[in-house]
Amino acid sequence: METFKKQRRMRELVSAIREADTAYFKYDEELMTDREYDALVSELQELEKETGIVLASSPTQSVPGEILDGLKKVRHTKPMLSADKTKSVEDLIRFAKGQTVVLSWKLDGLTLVLRYSGGVFRQAVTRGSDGVIGEDVTHTVLRFLNVPLTVPSKETFEVRGEGVISWENFKEINSGMEQPYRHPRGVASGSVRRLDAEDPVTGLLEFFAFELIPEMDRSGDKKRHLIFLAENGFAVVPHMVLPKGASEKIIREAVSVFSPDLYGYPVDGLIMEYADIRYGKSLGATGHHENRLIALKWKDEMVETEFTGLEPAVTRSGMISLTGMFKPVEIDGTEVSRAYLHNLDILENLKLGIGDRIRVYKANMIIPQIGENLTKSGTLVLPVHCPCCGSDLKVQTTEGGTRQLYCENPSCAAKLVRKFVHFCDKTRMDIAGLSEKTLAKFIGKGWIRNFADLYRLERYQDEIVKTEGFGEKSYARLKDSVEKSRHCKLNQFIAGMGIPMVGRHAGRTISDYFEGDFTAFEKALKEGFDFTALPDFGATMQDNLYAWYTDEEQEKLWRPLLSELTFIKEEKKMEMNRILEGKTIVATGKLKNYTRDGIQSKIVSLGAKAGSSVTKKTDYLIVGEKAGSKLAKAKQLGVTILTEEEFEEMIAS
Repeated sequence: METFKKQRRMRELVSAIREADTAYFKYDEELMTDREYDALVSELQELEKETGIVLASSPTQSVPGEILDGLKKVRHTKPMLSADKTKSVEDLIRFAKGQTVVLSWKLDGLTLVLRYSGGVFRQAVTRGSDGVIGEDVTHTVLRFLNVPLTVPSKETFEVRGEGVISWENFKEINSGMEQPYRHPRGVASGSVRRLDAEDPVTGLLEFFAFELIPEMDRSGDKKRHLIFLAENGFAVVPHMVLPKGASEKIIREAVSVFSPDLYGYPVDGLIMEYADIRYGKSLGATGHHENRLIALKWKDEMVETEFTGLEPAVTRSGMISLTGMFKPVEIDGTEVSRAYLHNLDILENLKLGIGDRIRVYKANMIIPQIGENLTKSGTLVLPVHCPCCGSDLKVQTTEGGTRQLYCENPSCAAKLVRKFVHFCDKTRMDIAGLSEKTLAKFIGKGWIRNFADLYRLERYQDEIVKTEGFGEKSYARLKDSVEKSRHCKLNQFIAGMGIPMVGRHAGRTISDYFEGDFTAFEKALKEGFDFTALPDFGATMQDNLYAWYTDEEQEKLWRPLLSELTFIKEEKKMEMNRILEGKTIVATGKLKNYTRDGIQSKIVSLGAKAGSSVTKKTDYLIVGEKAGSKLAKAKQLGVTILTEEEFEEMIAS
């Protein structure tokens, strides 16, 4: 139990440190002092040393991103067959038939195989379409929240499990997307199989182990296998062991304990498996499934109701989201009256018409869906004009091959409103008095068409004062706020542009490098500057930055703004010593004379790049107390290692 307590504490520490990092780097907030932060990291390093377990999300690790040309095919050591399926609890009762069984969640994500040898994570492979040949996805699985990179066991073994994303993180991702994912399964599958390991979504995925495949048969007991996995740092799928001879009542009660609406991850049923592995294997398999386990799939509660219409809405990209409306019904204890229709293909296949009798359900007992149309009148008329600006709508085929409706009017108010809300936010240009509702009114009236128009509202002063909710005092406050924002820092401007993945932290990095000078920043863009040379600036971020700069429609929004703003220059205090100029330097462990930010600033002031992870491109590693895995990686790669004293002697010489 002591081992499990230490693992639990390690996860608590990882969570606390990640939360502090997010607050600091994303929101400029400090949740704890440097001393408190360092104490948590030191405690985590000690526990990693004691247990032999290091999680991929641990702040003691920094896995470099990687972009592949294609996914390599890998043959599984043994075929990955499916489980037999049923929707009847009676079948589970018959399956148990006097044997000890293990009942667990059937997680709904992407099935993966992780390979270990010598106590180190070696490879991750997808199940593949046939369960015989999968794809190597090690580069993305390395970025999961909870995959152990090192384990106490030195044996060679494989772990089968599911890559999933929690409902909480799924909702957070979808809230910022123009075309939301239909289901968390799509997030897992799409992110894991990306060639670019820097996809930020991958860092929100988790792995739950459900099967151990050892080369030597350590035990024929499923329970012992799951304990082994837990002892080696894996998150094991939640399960329950039902003893031999469990009654029908006990089995039904056990099934009822697994409530999907109370579980934080997507599931599509339960798995029952014989605890005696040898007995299970003796039952053989078909070409499709193994006879040692069976899956109970949820019975979707289908409720009949009446379709009442379609609600279109314009997203920031111009895509028209379509929501099906129907008379309210209760499903799984909650009232629902609308279901998102993800594309035109789904909508047209349903052949809907107002007044049609439809059957609705909750996918995985969570997401409302229209299951079927009993009437199929096909009389529903699709919208042909944008619900906001009235422009003609066009059908476009997405990269994924689905058809969507789009408003192609670049001046559509609905599209611009969200861009302006982002721009005016307190954490960007900080223009108070322009709520989303107010911006919608002003844009709808044609007073604002680009960012520069925010600074020219005096042209409409009389009309604004007469606008509902406004008056002389409100206008005066708004004007004062607008005037204050005229004098801004380059990082505020960049963050306000809404460039994907290039937010406040990246904006500050750019501003620091170019000393707040927009002209120097734009000159770098024109000359093809390599922004990945800046601290924590990835290739995807650079691509997004250049895509923004070369987008003509985007330029129409921001280019006129330059004549309205004054950028506050920021002097970069550069040290005279140039011995480290252009070098990549990483610092690790607890330093005597520098905080985390202090050593980063010092490195940048010397004209060097402050790296976050040790790679082949690292020139120097500065080590303090309890240096950890970065020191080992530096030794492995032959990186020059400096003590804090040696570093200071070097820059003083």
